Amino acid sequence: MSDPRDEPGKAAREDARHNFEALETGQIPIVKPKDQVEERIPAEIWMLLSATFFIAVGFGLVVPVLPQYAESFGVGATLVSVVVSAFAFMRLVTAPIAGPLVEKIGERTVYVLGLLIVAASSFATAFASDYLQLLVFRGLGGIGSAMFSIASSSMVVRFAPPSLRGRVSSLWGGMFLIGSISGPIFGGLLGQAGIQVPFLVYGSALLVAAAIVGIMLGRAGRKNGGAGNLSKRLPPLLLKDALAVPAYRASLSFGFSNGWANLGMRSAVVPLFVSQAINNEPWAAGAVVAANAVGNVAALQWSGRASDRIGRKPLIIAGLAVASAGMLALAFADNLWYVLAVSVIAGVGSGLCSPTQQAAIADIIGRERSGGRALSTFQMSQDVGQIFGPIVAGVIIDFVGYNWTFVLGAVILLIPVFFWIPAKDTLALGKKNSPPHS
Repeated sequence: MSDPRDEPGKAAREDARHNFEALETGQIPIVKPKDQVEERIPAEIWMLLSATFFIAVGFGLVVPVLPQYAESFGVGATLVSVVVSAFAFMRLVTAPIAGPLVEKIGERTVYVLGLLIVAASSFATAFASDYLQLLVFRGLGGIGSAMFSIASSSMVVRFAPPSLRGRVSSLWGGMFLIGSISGPIFGGLLGQAGIQVPFLVYGSALLVAAAIVGIMLGRAGRKNGGAGNLSKRLPPLLLKDALAVPAYRASLSFGFSNGWANLGMRSAVVPLFVSQAINNEPWAAGAVVAANAVGNVAALQWSGRASDRIGRKPLIIAGLAVASAGMLALAFADNLWYVLAVSVIAGVGSGLCSPTQQAAIADIIGRERSGGRALSTFQMSQDVGQIFGPIVAGVIIDFVGYNWTFVLGAVILLIPVFFWIPAKDTLALGKKNSPPHS
């Protein structure tokens, strides 16, 4: 009579014998051990990326027509700029509220509510009857933007496997890049049919994104359960605990510098510099923006995967150094070809460090904690830089010209390097903060 305790061992030996025989005859492939099987991007992430596509393209639709729309109410350049900045300002003041709200009622709820607020804002903006209504309606959209931005970042932290965070962040950045490139093109074309049309299409795109997240993601979460189940409330990562991590403090300095130079100056100052000092043809500034995007895409192709292998810190530091060099080089620009080449280099720098930094934030938070406050504070640091960077740059331009503006931008991009050098890489921390079976 056989010993029952030996049954598992006998079964394992029998399976091994069958597998070996099948391998010799070529009937089945070699299967990696469970801990070596390559992880795949979860379906929930692909749903979020799909929603992000609609958001990014929709946002890009209104960029080229908003200044013209404001100007149509008979206001000057200053009030036009106020309308453009109102959205970012409301994002900034809403972020401290949106973070705790994510922790209290959940990411998916805040995400959908945020999208619906921005959609309503966009529809209302299309029917504004005077400048004041335009300013109020557009500004209210910033409230919803802060909500869904923080909620989406929190969901990416929860759903993305620790070993794929860099890759997921690169895909995320790529979606927004698609929007920044294709959106303005379609927005300009739609504007030919009426200056309000892009806002109506933007609002519709946001409703599609809300449906994807509200319905499809909810079903997937209930089906899969686990750490990705959005009905599961997680303990919050307190801001004081996040600030105790040197890498998080370095991340805040990165957010400010990235907002100042890569987001603020690149979108507001560089195109103005090209049109005033290099080439005043309308296509020239667009070509420079496109060149920056080309460099960004080139880096995004592998930066995320590389950071999942070698760590976040090396790529963040390298990307900041390259972006800083690209900004400094603009101080010596004297022809369009030079500016185009420098813009590609700066885009590569941004593509190296921006998605990697997002992955580092996810490492710090982990999948078993809600990081609404940490994420909102990081977003605020970026918004502050994006708001004040172009303003300070404009003052410097008026007094001493463009050269010193680019020098200052290059210096600001190097500030986070000095915070990151003494900080520990977050790649190992991310695996520690995420349970192996989540």
